[in-house]
Amino acid sequence: MTAPRHGPLIANLVAQLAFGLLAMTICIPSMQEWGAIFGSSQAAVQLTFSGYVVAYGGLQLLYGPLSDRLGRKKILLLGIALGGLGSLLAALAGELFMLTAARVLQGAGCAAGMVVGRAMVQDLFDGPERTRVMAYIGMAMGLVPPLATIIGGQLHVRLGWQANFVLLTGLSLVLFIAAWRGLPDHTAPAGPQQTHWLRDMASSYAQLARAPGFLLYVALLSMTTATFYAFLAGAPIVLGSYGVGPAGIGYHIMLVPLAYIVGNYLTTHLVHRIGERTVMRLGQGSSLLGIGLMLALALAGVDTPLALSLPLLLLGMGHGLLVPPTLIGTVGLLPALAGAAAAVAGLMQQLMGAVGGFVVGLVPHDGAVNLGWLMLALSACAAVAMALLQRGQASRPAAG
Repeated sequence: MTAPRHGPLIANLVAQLAFGLLAMTICIPSMQEWGAIFGSSQAAVQLTFSGYVVAYGGLQLLYGPLSDRLGRKKILLLGIALGGLGSLLAALAGELFMLTAARVLQGAGCAAGMVVGRAMVQDLFDGPERTRVMAYIGMAMGLVPPLATIIGGQLHVRLGWQANFVLLTGLSLVLFIAAWRGLPDHTAPAGPQQTHWLRDMASSYAQLARAPGFLLYVALLSMTTATFYAFLAGAPIVLGSYGVGPAGIGYHIMLVPLAYIVGNYLTTHLVHRIGERTVMRLGQGSSLLGIGLMLALALAGVDTPLALSLPLLLLGMGHGLLVPPTLIGTVGLLPALAGAAAAVAGLMQQLMGAVGGFVVGLVPHDGAVNLGWLMLALSACAAVAMALLQRGQASRPAAG
């Protein structure tokens, strides 16, 4: 187990990383009624979510290199302050345009927690301990979306939609104090800073682009995310074709995130015993097996909800084994550029996840066959990237 003295530090990092995902999802139940509340179309309401996601993903590219140059804590505190201001403005919004603008500001601020938190794991922990900490983070990240939607729905019904943003404003203040008092100020070692920060940022990304191992880790991570997003986008359609209504869809979808948490827990225990590479192989094998079983049942004509959800328990568990060491790989190849590396990884996860969700709508889903083939193709791309890494053609040495 992690040393007790690391407990508060890990809890702090987990909270900073999870806040952006909490802010992204807690107001989803309210979005069903924003159209009527503000007298706007549902398409306009969706911009409140899209604006958040675009800012959340895009600003990571700015925060990463700046945290390498100026220090992690300074950038994190700036981001928390912006996220808190965006939350406050959202709570006070009287029209949809103002709410959308506030959500964009909120996403721009919350992006700092994701990229700086990942980089700090690289800075503050060594060897397999890094992977264990990232697995703890993965468990928390798996719990946040379902808990956020439950809490958000209850606050909406009992206190009104603004209550969610009031809660986020208060939490941002707590996180600001926790980061200020509980996190060390770390700047990656670097030479004299004689260049403009924009040129320095471009140089950082150019250096990462010339590192094949980093590109393969990012490919593995982003295609794994795309597989999961394709499931999230396609599962409600497939379950609907099986007669499962809105009230029951969540129970089937939740099995995968719960299994993901189990996989992260297993990673914390296995990484010291069998090494990161072996854990990654087990994760990729479990993921492919789960998708393969689901597809085989669909091709055999077993068109039932459990034939979709139960095999994908292996997918969730596999991703829980695979993602933590992959995240460590993205920030660990070039430690001096950990912030920039975390930014690229975070952005590519969002972009490829969006692609995975989008392509689901290009084919019909009267049953799970087409979804199964799509998920298998995306997961196979991830497997190819991992095979190249583990063949040693462009990867860092791993403990396993």
